[in-house]
Amino acid sequence: MTIHIGAAPGEIAETVLMPGDPYRAKWAADRFLDDPVCVNEVRGMLGFTGTWRGQRVTIQGSGMGMPSLSIYANELIRDYGARTLIRIGSAGAMQDSVNVRDVILAMTASSVSTPSRGIFRDLNFAPCADWSLLSAAAAAAETKGVTAHVGGIYSSDVFYDERPDLNEQLTRHGVLAVEMEAAELYSVAARHGRRALAVLTVSDHLLTGEALPSADRETSFSDMVEIALEAAFA
Repeated sequence: MTIHIGAAPGEIAETVLMPGDPYRAKWAADRFLDDPVCVNEVRGMLGFTGTWRGQRVTIQGSGMGMPSLSIYANELIRDYGARTLIRIGSAGAMQDSVNVRDVILAMTASSVSTPSRGIFRDLNFAPCADWSLLSAAAAAAETKGVTAHVGGIYSSDVFYDERPDLNEQLTRHGVLAVEMEAAELYSVAARHGRRALAVLTVSDHLLTGEALPSADRETSFSDMVEIALEAAFA
């Protein structure tokens, strides 16, 4: 048991999927895992452990934003021995070639600041995905016939953004989408020698204003979860 995770020793699997929303963790556990058991309810940040094709998997909510994710990623790794951490979440597209419902596999994650910046100080660390996970996820998406884009994303500090100038430059430099967690996940995983990847569903588009209706989100997010699981155990 840690400050933020109430699971007993042995209740967290080495492979952890991390949606931001704790209720999405419950939805994913009920839909994709066999015999899921709730192993964490501290502060309402739900976590479940079950099996997928005989492999143990934990699906643990991370909360919104990099500071929250950093807490859970650190505790999962240091105190529970997690070795593979895959963020599953939504993102806002920043390129005309990316459509709502597409999947994005984040090769790199740029940011203005992360909780790890105090460690790096004057160094601009380049957080990136684990190659084995990234390549396996790309192969899984191709097998499933899912439109997936591999490339850089932007992990923002804020949800209500007031930097159109920055968004313009990110789009200009080919950044695929914006979300709020992956850069810190990649940094924490690198620090501890663990594997990490962000598999994201495009839920809205910054250029067109299109957004995925709430009723359609669960169906669209299924591809993302399946790709993440396939990649974890490839």
